[in-house]
Amino acid sequence: MKYTILSILLSLSTYSYAEEQLTINSPQLQYSIATSAVLAAVKECTKRGYKVSAAISGRDGNLIAFTRHPLAGPHTIETSQKKAYTSASLQTSTGKQLQKTRPDLNFAPGIVLIQGSLPINIAGHFYGGIAVAGADTKIDEKCAKHGLDVITSALEFGA
Repeated sequence: MKYTILSILLSLSTYSYAEEQLTINSPQLQYSIATSAVLAAVKECTKRGYKVSAAISGRDGNLIAFTRHPLAGPHTIETSQKKAYTSASLQTSTGKQLQKTRPDLNFAPGIVLIQGSLPINIAGHFYGGIAVAGADTKIDEKCAKHGLDVITSALEFGA
């Protein structure tokens, strides 16, 4: 009797694990699309008269693509990367985060709450964050949006 109950319990516990998904499928941006997006963002800001850097972080926070105008300030490198990391980590724009009171983020490692980054959320999938640094922060965000449009076009329309 004791062994029967034990074998029933074991089979039930195995059954619940068998139904659980053991892997997670997570769509990732191709580096070629990400590279096209950061190039487009920098080009857009250059047309507006600004020398900037642009970065894309994947949903895991790792850098996927980065570029900078040759005359962009050295501070724009780290700032754009941290802005992209912040959008990837919080899954929202840094501009929206600035509108909230979030003292818990003041000391979060790698988080930079400076406007100029956007989440990459397309067709129900979250891919990460795109950011620009080096212009006025509102312009940074507009240039990041230009890069995001390149990604959206590529993913939604297969361009």
